[in-house]
Amino acid sequence: MKHLIDIKDLDVEEIDELIKVAKDIIGNPKKYAHKCEAKILATLFFEPSTRTRLSFESAMLRLGGNVLGFSEASSSSVAKGESVADTIRVVGNYSDIIVMRHPKEGAPLVASEKSDVPIINAGDGGHNHPTQTLTDLLTIKCEKGRLDNLTIGLCGDLKFGRTVHSLITAMSRYKNIKFVLISPPELKLPEYVKKEILEKNKMEYIETDDILEYMDKLDILYMTRVQKERFFNEADYVRLKDYYILNKEKLKVAKKDLCIMHPLPRVNEISADVDQDERACYFKQANYGKYIRMALILKMLEEK
Repeated sequence: MKHLIDIKDLDVEEIDELIKVAKDIIGNPKKYAHKCEAKILATLFFEPSTRTRLSFESAMLRLGGNVLGFSEASSSSVAKGESVADTIRVVGNYSDIIVMRHPKEGAPLVASEKSDVPIINAGDGGHNHPTQTLTDLLTIKCEKGRLDNLTIGLCGDLKFGRTVHSLITAMSRYKNIKFVLISPPELKLPEYVKKEILEKNKMEYIETDDILEYMDKLDILYMTRVQKERFFNEADYVRLKDYYILNKEKLKVAKKDLCIMHPLPRVNEISADVDQDERACYFKQANYGKYIRMALILKMLEEK
């Protein structure tokens, strides 16, 4: 595998192998502590990030490698007018693998066409976020013990949420997956995702604007924030940002083994009183992200 731009770049067998390696890293961290010695990871983040960028940096450092890069476009030569293609060509001379986040959809794909080293898409606009999806799959596998026979509630911003779009794409390959799509009308899942993924794969799904309507049926509840940076009209953002707030009261009807997930950062959509609930998995989820990214770096650098 040369690049990872879209979760569809990985087949089920490759995903299963990454999960297997990640679980082995969790159990045997010392075994992997020197796998990437003398290797360099470049992190090119043209858009703000905390978890994803630091997770990749932590992953490479724990593999014994080194890290260089920038955390915002203003601190790179892009601020002087340099093209993404030129930036990639230059940074490829200094590194063995590049992780890139960009606000423009398709930018990592363009970068991959110009790069001599592997490119990992760490998020491009509202389009794709494949390593978050791998994080989600590892979380589900570890917490639920399976990636099939699940009813998954997706709640919040389903229109602009790239994590939601990528997760639906990935889960469409597993058996007996049902989705409950919970959102206000303005933030419904795009028609193209429904047609090209859900309907094409004959997947069962329900749309609702009521978070409680199907709560007792869910195995997983995946909360998302309403993303201010995706709105052109601030008034629309203000009106919708607190549309759903998950609290302990709403969880009274939920299954005892419900897995509550969130790609983070959280704003108001999950009340702090949920954090102590044993069903809250979002901070575990962030930790799982480090391990799956370690497995991915090893795979893309062809390190055994």
